[in-house]
Amino acid sequence: MRVRTPSAFVPLTAVLLLSAAPVDAQDRIFVDQYMPLRSELMIADTDGANPRKLVPGGEIDYNPSFSADGQWVVFTSDRTGSADIFRTRLDGTAVERLTDSPAFDDQAALSPDGESLAFVSTRGDGSNDIYIMDLGSGRVRNLTNAPGGDFRPSWSPDGQTIAFSSDRGTGFPHQDYPGPAGNWEHVQAASVYLINTDGTGLRQLTTDPEMMAGSPRWSSDGRSIVFYEMPVLGTFQAHFGVPASSIVSIDVATGERTVHASSPGLKVAPHFIGPDRIAYYTKTRGTGTLGFTSGEAGLPRDLSSPSWSHDGTRVVYQAGQLETMHHYSNTPGRKLLGTVADPGFDLVHASGWPAVSPDGRTLVVSERTPSDDRMALVMWDIDGTNPRRVYDADVTVMGLEWSRDGEWLTFGAGSFFLERSSGTAEIMIMRPDGSDARAVTKEAGNAGFPSWSPDGTHIVYRYWTNNEQGEGLRIVEVASGESCVLTTEYDTLPLWSPKGDQIMFTRYAPDDRFPYDEFDIWSIRPNGTGLKRLTDAEGNDAHSLWSPDGEQILFSSSRFGYKDESPLTINQPQPYAELFIMDADGSNQRALTDNRYEEGTPAWVPGNASRLPDVTPSRAPCS
Repeated sequence: MRVRTPSAFVPLTAVLLLSAAPVDAQDRIFVDQYMPLRSELMIADTDGANPRKLVPGGEIDYNPSFSADGQWVVFTSDRTGSADIFRTRLDGTAVERLTDSPAFDDQAALSPDGESLAFVSTRGDGSNDIYIMDLGSGRVRNLTNAPGGDFRPSWSPDGQTIAFSSDRGTGFPHQDYPGPAGNWEHVQAASVYLINTDGTGLRQLTTDPEMMAGSPRWSSDGRSIVFYEMPVLGTFQAHFGVPASSIVSIDVATGERTVHASSPGLKVAPHFIGPDRIAYYTKTRGTGTLGFTSGEAGLPRDLSSPSWSHDGTRVVYQAGQLETMHHYSNTPGRKLLGTVADPGFDLVHASGWPAVSPDGRTLVVSERTPSDDRMALVMWDIDGTNPRRVYDADVTVMGLEWSRDGEWLTFGAGSFFLERSSGTAEIMIMRPDGSDARAVTKEAGNAGFPSWSPDGTHIVYRYWTNNEQGEGLRIVEVASGESCVLTTEYDTLPLWSPKGDQIMFTRYAPDDRFPYDEFDIWSIRPNGTGLKRLTDAEGNDAHSLWSPDGEQILFSSSRFGYKDESPLTINQPQPYAELFIMDADGSNQRALTDNRYEEGTPAWVPGNASRLPDVTPSRAPCS
């Protein structure tokens, strides 16, 4: 069972209602957020022909659906900072905000009589529940209120029952599902459920634990529900439109199944648009195509999340996300989407493992490009201007950090991501202008994610040979190149504390409380003593960063789970990763973001340089 509020964690509702108390209100945090640069609503003929823009402007709008009478479209928008529900007439007029919460509100569906709105929201304790709003009074109630994520509500024609998908009770499975082991990425084991609109009569409609089922939609007579279905193990690759799925309907009364489409391709978002005709959407990494069980198909284009009118004559969809999600042209400094109310920091975007110089004037990133990605280092002025390339390689460069005196950079160079288990990598140091670049490690394995000791004499890094597990952390003396072993577990992403007395890192290990293994954040002294676990929530915690004074820690966490069905994710590896902050001892954990986008690898710009602590010299590390 998913534990939604660990002992050290402050509930999200408290974060949303209370202002944060940062060390300095002027501090800026750069975060790599997988945000789209464009997401606009389009309305078109049934097959996608004759599209026109629905709502004017350049806001990030998505997940539209028609009202039963075909006069309104409800949709989600990030235009107010957090995801909220809006509606508009079909001519794009009378845009009206329906929800006004600092939490994440999404995936809205109007009731058949148009008087109520079903939608998903994190306004409870961080993970998705389905809520119902009475549009006349504005009163909102939690319909599902259960651990796990609930998604994609669909009203029955008589307005008495809601079908939805849910991964409740499935924990946080990995790519070795149903086994407990795996890596960073989660898969999703969702099923289709029914519930009465008064909260009674919960019923699981699909029950195969090996298959993920999602996006249920009712037939016009209320007798059948159509959904897409695919193996659970394919739900991560589905983020990028890779595996195949089937379109299936089920008779609500008898449970009889009918497969309507099982050809190659990732087919999602099915809708009944006639007694014997079902429309759906085939997704690839770069395009979407509208298809029909009657055989015809639209043209591939940049479209996603389509929804057809009840009479089947029109379709509304979002355009732009397939093309611009996490785009290399997104320069540093753009405001993050979907932050909590008053996070207490200036949260802005920077991709490529950003690192800020000690004087706060310069940002270095691993350059994002459409080809040869992350094979060069680029410096930017802290205001997002004056980019200049200072290092170029024929291998990936990752895990950047400045020395405390600002005279050196360190980074890993070699094979990372999917190639990390078989390729080599080494730890490099370099002057900020690109001169004096050299390797400081001598091992033949894969060394990565380095971090300087505050006195500049040593670097801690993670090391693998032959496989990803069991090698642990090592510390190299920069002057001699001699290394010592700090840990021997599956440890990675080490960060030396600003005071020099602790090394923080991420460890992968089983947890007897949960069905699946997980990553958590730990700390240890440089001499190998004082091992301490700092996070213990279900799900992965990683990408941690010390505050400049060493009193707080930023990190990414998947503890709230998916915000939507995994196969509907657009070109993001880990869309469940939210940015968190906690005290250095692991207490007072709270979220800073609440959205459908991945956040990680933060960089902290202090508002006051005098906050830097005194340094403990690096004496006898690993001893």
